[in-house]
Amino acid sequence: AEDGPDIVIANAGGAFGKANVGSEDLGDVRAMLDVNVFGAIKTVRALMPSLLAKQRGHVMFIGSIAGLEAYEGGSTYCAAKAAIHAFCKALRYETYGSGVRVTNVAPGFVGEGTEFAAVRNKGDMAKAAATYHGFDELRASDIACQLLWALRQPERINVDLLHVMPSNQGGATRIKRVG
Repeated sequence: AEDGPDIVIANAGGAFGKANVGSEDLGDVRAMLDVNVFGAIKTVRALMPSLLAKQRGHVMFIGSIAGLEAYEGGSTYCAAKAAIHAFCKALRYETYGSGVRVTNVAPGFVGEGTEFAAVRNKGDMAKAAATYHGFDELRASDIACQLLWALRQPERINVDLLHVMPSNQGGATRIKRVG
């Protein structure tokens, strides 16, 4: 019962393209669901028995603002992240009182230290760089700090949802650029 990790982080951010409904490539749709939803579910499913047997641990999801607020051109990615948000909440309902904590970190724009924009723009690095032009986005290290903060909370505290945004982002598509 002592085997296995105490911390599980389900981190997937595959947004393959940014097409409108009806024009999305079905391969991209399948890939977004496979990576973002099924990958997280399979990971957690494989490790939950160990966490529950130990009566301790922390399952963390890297969700997204896209799971809380939909936007044009992101239908499947938003649906995938909304599924993670719902899955995380259901897991919390299934595990509260078990000693296993569950946290969903739902960031806004995260750039530096990630491949998000490169993947979304299918390797077009000029478009990927333009995503963050004139915008002081979050960095992967910022999200890591939020994960550590949630992990360091006393056992009596469970951070269900941590929605973190850059100061110059007001919503999924509300961005204040400078320069």
